[in-house]
Amino acid sequence: MDYKNLKYKITNSCDRGLCRCAVGRQDHQLNTYDWLADVPGITDDTDLVEVQFKNTRKGYYHNVNKLPLKKGDIVAVEANPGHDIGVVTLTGRLVKLQVKKANLKSEDDIKRVYRLAKQVDMDKYHEAKRREHSTMIQSRQIAKDLGLQMKIGDVEYQGDGNKAIFYYIADERVDFRQLIKDLAATFHVRIEMKQIGARQEAGRIGGTGPCGRELCCATWMKNFVSVSTGAARFQDISLNPQKLAGMCAKLKCCLNYEVDTYIEAGRRMPSKEIALQSQDNDYYIFKTDVLAGVVTYSTDKRIAANLETITAERALEIIEMNKRGEKPLSLHDENTQPADNRPADLLTGDINRFDKSKKKKKKAKDKAQAQPPTADKPKDKQPDNKPRQPKQNKQRRDNRNRGDNNGAAGQKQQPKNE
Repeated sequence: MDYKNLKYKITNSCDRGLCRCAVGRQDHQLNTYDWLADVPGITDDTDLVEVQFKNTRKGYYHNVNKLPLKKGDIVAVEANPGHDIGVVTLTGRLVKLQVKKANLKSEDDIKRVYRLAKQVDMDKYHEAKRREHSTMIQSRQIAKDLGLQMKIGDVEYQGDGNKAIFYYIADERVDFRQLIKDLAATFHVRIEMKQIGARQEAGRIGGTGPCGRELCCATWMKNFVSVSTGAARFQDISLNPQKLAGMCAKLKCCLNYEVDTYIEAGRRMPSKEIALQSQDNDYYIFKTDVLAGVVTYSTDKRIAANLETITAERALEIIEMNKRGEKPLSLHDENTQPADNRPADLLTGDINRFDKSKKKKKKAKDKAQAQPPTADKPKDKQPDNKPRQPKQNKQRRDNRNRGDNNGAAGQKQQPKNE
């Protein structure tokens, strides 16, 4: 069998195939599905390829040697100085769009692909990766000794081991010129410092959010958008800093996911400052359900009193009536009966009745097992509460009082007396 020309296809339940050349590492936020990978001649449009490195770093390179590259190939690319080792994540026409999105205007930013990685390159790469953790621990101690207000979150070695990138977090400007000298003298490599934010650090480290799923910044999120407390206000979320903060101690990025839907639905709700006037009382907004489109009114501004729940359309209709000087008899429409769509509350009934019946059955069963019915005595016949004395015991007492002879005579005369 010719294994070189063997083709594979990943299919789903709808029998729509996915090109195996287009599917890459789906567990990383930098992966891009190449939906043009199975188009013939698509790689002839450009020689640009996208190469991914450790965590969130990736770059774009020219395939000047016309290597037959595809997704998943490990290549050696040009670096400054030396070379670096990365994985090809995208080829073809889509790379042009990615370069435009990355805003790379200068051709100097696009370097070359040297070759496919050899065994010697992979050995150097694995040796450099094994040094990253120990280097990070030592660099933290060096920064602490210098009294710098910064935190080194991660260290990334270049593929050939000639350069190390130190990712750090700092709230203020840090003068790390002396730190670079000490790091270069300790590790004997070229030092590069990169400042990242708290969200970037959480994306590099990873973790599980309060929703039970892996962090969005560590799986699919590429760009970070500013989040404000206004997003929580629009969604009627309690402004509790402990609940609104994520693993990075900043506001959760997911607060922006549904805020547009809440803003659009909130435009169809009545204003909270306007009170409804009916012929019997004035009503003030107590709470609102934006997505359901219902409003609950109370006759008191501060506490829940005489609560009435109506739809937002009915509330706007009453507001228009009040502007014309009209007051309805009640908040509900007189022509239609209000439909109670609330779910049934199972705790409103007597939930102890099930426990009582089970206890009674259990007691009766235990009593029946403790006193099994005898063969001479029927099961349904209940014994008398009065103590009964057996006849044999009575006859024995009479015999002892009258003696043996008289006892025998008494036994003979017993039928006569009866």
